[in-house]
Amino acid sequence: MGFSTIDGLVVLVYLSGIIVLGLLAAGKQRSTSDYFMGGRQIPWWAVLFSVVATETSTLTFISIPAVAYGGNLTFLQITFGYILGRIAVSLVFLPRYVQGQLHTAYQFLGNRFGSSMRNITSTTFMVTRLLADGVRLFASAIPLAIILRLGGMNISDLKIYFLSILIISGVTIVYTFLGGIKAVVWMDVTQMSVYIGGALMAVFMILASLPEGLSGVWSMAQEAGKLKLFHWGFHLGFKEFMAQPYIFFTAVLGGAVFSVASHGTDQLIVQRLLTTRNLRSSQKALIGSGIVVFLQFSLFLFIGLLLYGFYSGQPPSQLGLVSADEVFTKFIVEEMPPGVSGLIIAAVFAAAMSTLSSSINSLASSTTMDIYKPYWGKNNSPQKDLKVSRVMTILWGIILTGSAFFFALLQLRSTGDRPAVVELGLGIASYTYGGLLGVFVSGVLFKKLQRRDAVVGFFTGLTVLIFLVKGPIQDWLPGEGLAVAWTWYIVLGGAVVVAVAHLSFFIRQWKPARV
Repeated sequence: MGFSTIDGLVVLVYLSGIIVLGLLAAGKQRSTSDYFMGGRQIPWWAVLFSVVATETSTLTFISIPAVAYGGNLTFLQITFGYILGRIAVSLVFLPRYVQGQLHTAYQFLGNRFGSSMRNITSTTFMVTRLLADGVRLFASAIPLAIILRLGGMNISDLKIYFLSILIISGVTIVYTFLGGIKAVVWMDVTQMSVYIGGALMAVFMILASLPEGLSGVWSMAQEAGKLKLFHWGFHLGFKEFMAQPYIFFTAVLGGAVFSVASHGTDQLIVQRLLTTRNLRSSQKALIGSGIVVFLQFSLFLFIGLLLYGFYSGQPPSQLGLVSADEVFTKFIVEEMPPGVSGLIIAAVFAAAMSTLSSSINSLASSTTMDIYKPYWGKNNSPQKDLKVSRVMTILWGIILTGSAFFFALLQLRSTGDRPAVVELGLGIASYTYGGLLGVFVSGVLFKKLQRRDAVVGFFTGLTVLIFLVKGPIQDWLPGEGLAVAWTWYIVLGGAVVVAVAHLSFFIRQWKPARV
């Protein structure tokens, strides 16, 4: 059917409406507490949906169905670990953050290990978000490029990428700049309802198009082994066991540790949890988000199974596609009626904007509260701090847009499947999460460790992971590295940080006996 004028109008109305709704939801901002913390008065259920929307990128919407289409359901094992990890954060980390009335997660490390540790971890967070979310913002342009290509429009991919990035970032910067965290959270709630509504609409339309209905798809998926949920891996050797990301033990452990790191040490999520009225509200929001993520991933995987039945299990190449990632987009463009396609694309943009707005606001808060205010703004008035916060919001919005442009250029000018620097940008989050988690665990659970121990452990953990994780940096190093699944990255990195921090402590405490 193609992408019609009606579809374009639907997307345009949605983007315009988001700005208006964002400003109405924000209210007046009088201080950094209002701007970054929402006055600590945001309902827990809104924070719950905001956390889920922040975690959901365009790639989640498009690629999770491709996981089931090309494989099976073992990916869902990771969400069991997500729930366990959130419970751990709720019991161990959140009480420290809430009791301290903190604006950022890294203020805790500043109180525990000194300002240098706060600066190191805050800067690490900024670099991680810059690279990882620059790639996410670039990826949000991919579905639009696919849509226009499948629709027969003769427009260069570079122009499509740049235009899509500008539209998404422009709209997001406006409501984030004016409304702060309140606008971000309430727009996350709105955007989540849009993309979940779009996914449910897709389910209804695929089912209506299947001659044998759900039972036919289920039988077909069962015969192809696509309903496999648990993979125990008992028959594998150690090296192969470590290299497989979706073995039950690996997936649950890796998912749990990843969730502890991302939801306990990353300002992107921690900031939201600190906007609720009290500790219990933060805990309900966090644990509840794990359950909703499980249901959301189940929905997207179910769409993948339905698409497998709709296209009779044809491989992507026979459908004229490059990869399974394009299957859902193909259905949206070719099978959905005018207007509905526009709504689904609006849902794709919603997933992108919810992540981007969260990144911009959290980066601005960390820059203002961790870097600027301790050194240059100690005596500022609330109005001056608010002005600085808004300047940081615009600055980070521009920087993230530039980062997305950079990755778009690398992708389009690459002669291979994907440039090494993109792989590096996506992998950095896994590298740094392990180091951040190790430092936070050292600070929360081990009172005897001091600043020097934490710093030595942190940088050692980052260095060791370079040699353990298969990636572009390892390709430059001599010898053959140990290729482990990405679900082990944070486990290994965090363990090294804690172990080396303790080794540093014992070395400092050791005194040679006098002769």
